[in-house]
Amino acid sequence: MRKLLILFSLIISTIAYSQEIKTEFTLQEAIDYALENNRQSKNAALDIDAAIKQKWETTATGLPQISATIDYQNALKRNVFVFGDQIIQAGSKHTLTGTATLSQLLFDGSYLVALQSAKVYLEISENAKIKTDLEVRKSVINAYGNVLLAKESVSILERNIAVLEKNLNDITKIFENGLEEEESVEQLKITLSSVKSNLNNTSRLKDLAYQMLNITIGKPINESIVVAENLDALAVANIQLELLDTTNNAENTIDYKIAANDKVSKELLVKLEKSKALPTLSAFVNGGYSGNRESFNFTNTGEKWYGSSIFGVSLNVPIFSSGMRSAATQRAQINLEKSEISLTETEQVLNLQIQSAKSDYQFAIEDYQNKKENLALAERIEKKNQTKFFEGISSSFDLRQAQTQLYTAQQELLQTMLDVITKKAELETLLNTTI
Repeated sequence: MRKLLILFSLIISTIAYSQEIKTEFTLQEAIDYALENNRQSKNAALDIDAAIKQKWETTATGLPQISATIDYQNALKRNVFVFGDQIIQAGSKHTLTGTATLSQLLFDGSYLVALQSAKVYLEISENAKIKTDLEVRKSVINAYGNVLLAKESVSILERNIAVLEKNLNDITKIFENGLEEEESVEQLKITLSSVKSNLNNTSRLKDLAYQMLNITIGKPINESIVVAENLDALAVANIQLELLDTTNNAENTIDYKIAANDKVSKELLVKLEKSKALPTLSAFVNGGYSGNRESFNFTNTGEKWYGSSIFGVSLNVPIFSSGMRSAATQRAQINLEKSEISLTETEQVLNLQIQSAKSDYQFAIEDYQNKKENLALAERIEKKNQTKFFEGISSSFDLRQAQTQLYTAQQELLQTMLDVITKKAELETLLNTTI
């Protein structure tokens, strides 16, 4: 009994410990995990599997086909023939016939087009998977960055609160000794209350950011995970100026390839409509045995079976469709022209989007450097004003203004760090690259 209790305690302890284990992710690990577990990525991978099966299904329609049939007939009431005084019953009471047929498509223009279409369909599915993975990667980067932003914001706000509480405690003592006005205490209280409110809101946003990251990478929404990166270090790592020098070649983007797939599929539809005017040729051969019995004794090896075999060729030649095939071909040709126009427009739009994304990324890098310098200035200004305030040289209003400027500079710098990361991800998604 004692051993059972010890074993039970160990099991409970193991379960409790496993529940406390947190999964730690770097950004790249989170991306890799999402590409395997994100629901959209998994569905896109299944679409490729389905396209492979569809390709073989189409191919198999032009390969030899074998079928077999077994027919049994029971003459409940047989026909009779009357010859004078004789009445003769026609046929047998029981008839069993087994037939096997081998058929082969010899020529069908639509089948040849279908083979090409199946290949294009597979390519479409593969490009869709690439597009999905790029979007999932971008979503993970955004979600991961938002977690880091919220975490860093909470840390900064907590540090600001600690400084404010110390300042408030010091100025309250000075006020109680009659050496400072009450307004100075009230100003600090207002600032402290505002920062605490921001901290509460940011803490809630941090929880939501973690949940969004879990959903994006394919984990349960409330599972505990740990992000291993640092926002500032990650921003620096994502400053890659060589990305700005890449050639704006829209044809390498996945969106262009998808649009090109659409054009090819429209070309195949034109071919399909034209192929309907071509003849089709097929052949078959079958063989079978038939047994006729007055009683149901088909398993009796002494009874006779009669064999038969047929070979045939079928040629189907379309002659006149009252203009139906011509209209269908013209309609397909119109849709092809529309897809060609769309492809040209897609190329132009993509080149513009790439140039715009490069501009946004370059601005994010420049803004990051600018906001970093601004924060250093704001910190010095706030420190000077704090010293002047406690020396009685400046007012509480001046200190509050300097503190507000500092807090704004802190948040602006954090946002520019995130912008560097996300703008780079946006550009990489457009360029179909992950350098």
